[in-house]
Amino acid sequence: MAGNMTKSFTEGAHHIGLAVRNLDEAYDFFHDALGFGKVGEIPDYPAIFVSDGTIMLTLWRVSDPAKANPFDRRGNIGLHHLALRVPDHDALHTVFERVKNQPGTTIEFAPEPISAGSAVSHFICAMPGGIRIEFATPFA
Repeated sequence: MAGNMTKSFTEGAHHIGLAVRNLDEAYDFFHDALGFGKVGEIPDYPAIFVSDGTIMLTLWRVSDPAKANPFDRRGNIGLHHLALRVPDHDALHTVFERVKNQPGTTIEFAPEPISAGSAVSHFICAMPGGIRIEFATPFA
């Protein structure tokens, strides 16, 4: 990232909360496909907290899943997508293979350069419930 950055008062994400329709499907996506571990839960809320050792995600089940509005990145204010960094191109392809076989997941596009001539590659999927997740290699 270029530019004249001033001293920031923050240090990255502490955690990210995702409202999900089905808590078990969301947990399975992060645990089974990506290897996140469960670090806590609140059964009465209900919520499950998962982490990859770097970031924690809070998976909150919406109060009425049958009436929940589907995700619409072009029509609603809020999260457009969650981007998770993978260490390299080999890891990106491994994650792609694991994610594309996860039940309820829709692949938007397979791994490709983020822009023409870029060394950064990425892919985007919709996890069960429709939240868009991007996986990307680090900026050079």
